[in-house]
Order: sequence, then structure tokens, then C-alpha cells
Amino acid sequence: MKLVIGDKNYSSWSMRPWVLMTHFGIPFEEVLIELGEPETKASILAVSASGKVPCLLTDDGLAVWDTLAIAETLAERFPQHALWPRDANARARARSVSAEMHSSFADLRTTMPMAIRTSKPGTGATPGTLADIARIDSLWNACLDASGGPFLFGEFSIADAMYAPVVMRFNSYAPELSSKAAAYAARVSAEPAVAAWIEAARKETHRIEHDEPDA
Repeated sequence: MKLVIGDKNYSSWSMRPWVLMTHFGIPFEEVLIELGEPETKASILAVSASGKVPCLLTDDGLAVWDTLAIAETLAERFPQHALWPRDANARARARSVSAEMHSSFADLRTTMPMAIRTSKPGTGATPGTLADIARIDSLWNACLDASGGPFLFGEFSIADAMYAPVVMRFNSYAPELSSKAAAYAARVSAEPAVAAWIEAARKETHRIEHDEPDA
């Protein structure tokens, strides 16, 4: 399979399936398209009709776009891995948590864009963004209390991959978090697949100025 992604420094949506596949040892070839360039749109449209990354190109010729659709496809194709929790009730909660990340937190996305090389503590803390952060903090605490950790539903799963880009934002902008949420963010950052993504992002030389003003 091939996974078409954008820059690791910027592409929060791309990060999720890449981390997921890397963590579970699902083989894939990475195809990276630099974002924000004149040829970017055409390059992505050549592989994905959505015009967006990520896109998973399966070994039987299927193109699957959208992060959550890719995650569900991988869960179906690789049932030997617990991409979702095995317990049905935990799985339902994990899907709810992941879908909320997929559809919500617009203020956070806008004022604290993912730019892993950037460090701007305190920036972007608008009232709407702080409300998003409070909801995420509460959600993480509830999941960790229910599962006992170390990740949201015990073992690392799709839910953790969905929130990994939020952790990257928190690393860059350093909003105030509860002690349990901060510890969870540190564990996600140290998870080997996430750490590999961060390392690769820091080595990239391509820049999108409006998304990385201080790097």
C-alpha cells in the first residue's frame, strides 16, 4: 500500500494514519507531497479526487481518503491488530471521541495550527480556543480515568492517533493543562511512531511561511 501525505511539520491529517500504520507495523510506502506549492493541488488530484491528503492507495487499486475512513479501512483489513479497543463499549466510546476530534475544535485548529518546528508559548489562546482545550482536557481525563491508561483506552489506538496532532499543538503553544492531560501528552510525544514523525518533521526544510512564522 501507499500512503500519500503532506509535510510532516504541517499536515495534521496526514500524521494520524502514518502514526497508526507505523505503530502497528502495517507495511506501506510513503509518498510525500509538499503543501502550499503551485503544483501541490495537481499532484494530489493525480492520486485523490478529494484534492486533499492523506490518501491511502491499497494494493488492490482502491483509493481511500479522509483520515477516519483510512483508519476504519485499516481496522477492517488488519483485524489481528486492535486498532479500535476490543471491548464493544470501549470501542463505541473510542469512535465517539475520534469523531468529535474529526468534526470539532475549529478555534483550536485556526489559532494554533500544527507546525512542529514552531515554539510559541501562549500564542493563540482566544476564548474559543481555550474552550476547545478545556473540552479536550476533560475528555482525556475521562478516558484515562475509565481505562486506567496509559493511553486513552489502555493500549494505543485510533483514538490516540486522532489526538496526536493536538498534542503537537500543545507542545508548540504550551497552553495550561491538567496534570493528567499533560502527562498523557508527554506519553504520546514519546510513543515511538509519534517520536519518529516529530524527528522527521524537524529535519524537513520545506516551509510554509504563514503557518510557521517563528521557526
